[in-house]
Amino acid sequence: MEITIDDFAKIEMKVGIVKKAERIEGTKLLRLIIDVGGEDRQIISGIAEYYTPEQMINKKVIVLTNLKPKMIRGYESQGMILAAGCKEDEEKGIKPSLLTPDSEVPSGTRIC
Repeated sequence: MEITIDDFAKIEMKVGIVKKAERIEGTKLLRLIIDVGGEDRQIISGIAEYYTPEQMINKKVIVLTNLKPKMIRGYESQGMILAAGCKEDEEKGIKPSLLTPDSEVPSGTRIC
């Protein structure tokens, strides 16, 4: 499916720093609190089999910030972190890898 540049312009992505991380018991989910530039977002992510909560603390990630909030296992997820590698890639032995900035940029910096 193709999208237009106008469609892409609707997507808001920012650099975020993970401040808190915890495993949601009995699931493959992590509950993350991410600072996206003076605003904390709770994000529920299915990465617990690849990343421990300890690995996530202070990690810079790319956050999709204007995604409609969604309830996941009783928690409101207020965005999505971006990673390379999707479910179909796992069948090929490719594990998800979080997208991170390659230089120092502050939290809240927009991705464009």
